[in-house]
Amino acid sequence: MNSKIIYSIVVPLYNEELVVKETYRRLKSVMDSTKENYEIVFINDGSKDKTVDIVEDICREDEKIKLINFSRNFGHQAAITAGMDMALGSAIVVIDADLQDPPEVILEMIKKWKEGYEVVYGKRAKREGETFFKKFTAKAFYRILKSMTSVDIPVDTGDFRLIDRKVCDALIALPEKNRYVRGLVSWVGYKQTCVEFVRQERFAGETKYPLKKMIKLALDGITSLSYKPLVISGYLGMVTFIAGIISTMGVIINQLINGTEIISLPLILAVNVAMFGLTLGCIGIMGQYIGRIFDESKGRPIYIIKDTINYKRVDKRYEISC
Repeated sequence: MNSKIIYSIVVPLYNEELVVKETYRRLKSVMDSTKENYEIVFINDGSKDKTVDIVEDICREDEKIKLINFSRNFGHQAAITAGMDMALGSAIVVIDADLQDPPEVILEMIKKWKEGYEVVYGKRAKREGETFFKKFTAKAFYRILKSMTSVDIPVDTGDFRLIDRKVCDALIALPEKNRYVRGLVSWVGYKQTCVEFVRQERFAGETKYPLKKMIKLALDGITSLSYKPLVISGYLGMVTFIAGIISTMGVIINQLINGTEIISLPLILAVNVAMFGLTLGCIGIMGQYIGRIFDESKGRPIYIIKDTINYKRVDKRYEISC
């Protein structure tokens, strides 16, 4: 029997004790139906509940299930990166554990992969069980990101996707610390297509991407893939400088002609507040880039693995034990 792993399913976990058993059941059902060899790689991103205990029990009963256990919480994108680093399959599928992205869609992705596509991403045709605010901010997030970056990132898509082995190897070679994986997948190129699906309501538990984390993810995406914010801040500075010169000349000319005082204290204060706000905003934009340069210069690993289960090899880069 051929023991080569064809599919690696990468599943990040953070406090998913209420859903992880059902996630395993549905993923196993879908992957068993392919009649091909596979592995399911769970990455525990510093969960504080019973997620690890549940997955450890599953691993003992099913050798196809593997666990990567982080030393602490390193973030969703780091967990995806670890799963890709350790995946052994010819095709790698990234899917969240909350079952909002239906595992059954993986079969459609596999079909597209076998047709020759090297990246097959899930596109959300509809989002169920989410508030208007969540839908609005998500829609705005994808479109602002697309307009700000120089890479063609598909809108209404998350990290749910299938990538070919060669794409995974290309991503592993990228050294970024503040990673925006879906953007990097678009950046590396290759033949890409989509599979549309209806995003379901969360099976259980709470979202792991509140507004604060969505903003952080957006900043990581923009700063890692584009320098347009720096260009925009430069243009704003130039425009306000020109406007200031023109206004000053207008005031001087008006005073020379009419001999009147048109500048009031409230107006001066308002202009100063606006100028200070613009200046601080531009400094903040530069700070985002400088902060990420600082992170890159440290040379620290993206994540640290505490231990693993059902792995038969040791990755010396992170000194993990099996």
